[in-house]
Amino acid sequence: MQFENLKINDVIKIVPRSFGDDRGVFMETFKSSAFNEAVGHDVVFVQDNQSVSVSKYTLRGLHYQSPPHAQGKLVRCIQGSILDVAVDVRKNSSTYGQHVTQLLSAENNAQLWVPEGFLHGFLTLEENSIVQYKCTDYYAPQCDGNVFWNDPDLRIDWGIDQNEAVLSDKDSIAPKFKDFSTPF
Repeated sequence: MQFENLKINDVIKIVPRSFGDDRGVFMETFKSSAFNEAVGHDVVFVQDNQSVSVSKYTLRGLHYQSPPHAQGKLVRCIQGSILDVAVDVRKNSSTYGQHVTQLLSAENNAQLWVPEGFLHGFLTLEENSIVQYKCTDYYAPQCDGNVFWNDPDLRIDWGIDQNEAVLSDKDSIAPKFKDFSTPF
């Protein structure tokens, strides 16, 4: 596996090595020892999630889960492609309010490690995109929160017009970043 530290500390792009022949392809998508060495501490995943987005430009985010049930996520796209986004909302971070974006696709096999203390979201770039992610804590609805995906203060270039995004009701009325009080 290749591990690449991105411009925001602790967010890591991971690309597994793949081995192909006339039968197809094999790859090791997760190895605890290598992953923990790359992130610098032991991470335990307790829940795997999968989302299927039928429409192109389905936008899920920007979500977080606050302490005591904060979640780190290891995100990958196994069908189609997505623009994955992580926004740093750690109070004392020098990159507070900044973001990183990565193209994750079934073709490039890239994954993104989004640790606790980040808003997370993604935009599907193809119909029928499937995203899988491992979480470090269980879903806790009382700790669930979000911030408006296209907030001008965050300056995220999603590559689409706001009216093209396919949103849930919850995401369409999410609070603005200036009204967000980080729990991290």
